[in-house]
Amino acid sequence: MKLWRWILLLVVVATLAAFCWHWVAEDPGEVLVRFRGFIAKTSLLTAVLLLLLAWVLVTVLWRLARWPFGAFSRRHRKLSQQRLADGLVALMEGRHGDAERDLNRASRLGTLRGPALLASAEASSRRGEHGRALESLDEAAQVAPRAARVLRARVLRRDGKPADALTLLIPEADSGSLSPGGWREYALAALASGDMRRARAALDPLQKSGVLGTRGYSALETQVLVASLNAATDGAVLNTLWSQLPKAQRRAPAVVDAYARKAAGYGLVLPAMDEVESALRREWSPQLVETYSMLAGDDLEARLRRAEGWLDGHPNDPSLMLALGRMCVRMNLGNKARQYLERSIALAPSANAWEALGDMYTAQGDATLAQRCYRNAIALARGDATEPLPDTNMVGGRLDTRPVAIEERDSHGVPRLRK
Repeated sequence: MKLWRWILLLVVVATLAAFCWHWVAEDPGEVLVRFRGFIAKTSLLTAVLLLLLAWVLVTVLWRLARWPFGAFSRRHRKLSQQRLADGLVALMEGRHGDAERDLNRASRLGTLRGPALLASAEASSRRGEHGRALESLDEAAQVAPRAARVLRARVLRRDGKPADALTLLIPEADSGSLSPGGWREYALAALASGDMRRARAALDPLQKSGVLGTRGYSALETQVLVASLNAATDGAVLNTLWSQLPKAQRRAPAVVDAYARKAAGYGLVLPAMDEVESALRREWSPQLVETYSMLAGDDLEARLRRAEGWLDGHPNDPSLMLALGRMCVRMNLGNKARQYLERSIALAPSANAWEALGDMYTAQGDATLAQRCYRNAIALARGDATEPLPDTNMVGGRLDTRPVAIEERDSHGVPRLRK
């Protein structure tokens, strides 16, 4: 409260006290107490003050009398709070055995029973003692039933029983009363048990709650949508699901990639390429570029020309070089494929690029260089050193490792000179 408010309050109180004093001074009243010959006579104001003083004195004496008896309970409460704090710290540090011990002791205090038992169950679950975790949750359910139910679902899912976890949460999910953490467990349990419809149904409540944050929700949403698309049993089911997804969910590169690969597997190559090309026009994605080069179809020549047009905007992208090299290998354009693949390896060595280069040499009948490329692909995947190819087989006699530079222009379109 600001200073002027305090001053105003004191002025009001002083004014009221002055009026009350004059009011009482006109007729202070009289109180007469007579008991077994004892007579006490005083004014009403004095009697009220004596009663208040007696009440304060009795209260102080009562608290002093109770203090020795409450020392044990105060000590027990303090120790329980300390054990709860120590148990939570141990849980975060990964000392799950110590955490479980301290938290079980802290649960003896009634006010801490629910949080301590829930944390103890989490510690037991992380140790792999799922049976003990469920026993703790049975006790915690008497104090915090909703939190205990969500944590029980998590323990069951960790124990390899996602169907049981899903069954546990279905009633609250159907009624819409699940907590945000419950919706997350519901989505993960449905995902693990193969119930993609229920997994997708959990996305909207999770997005509205904001409990996962933008990045966490995007990751879970992508995981659910990719799994749903991969679970489509035929092309009709796949297209129906794709058309039912909101436009925002169809923009994630991983989701578009999953649809394109699945659609191509069912012979829907043209819709797959249309989605990939549309996604690449919106946002550049190395993952989609790779998928674009691997799709089946008889239009490789047109697809290669279209992909080569992307070089103007992405001249230093190793994934684009790899995609172009793969398409050239499929079209038996050996020299062109070698140029793109060697450029990809120069920019960012990858096992896929070495493998594609091995496929190119295999198509040319050069088994020696093909085997070396395949060995390099395996070595790179393992983190080992690769073996360079003979210089005589490189384009121009040697491998140019200088990345292509993008021409820089100012706001008027005039090229900038390099420093």
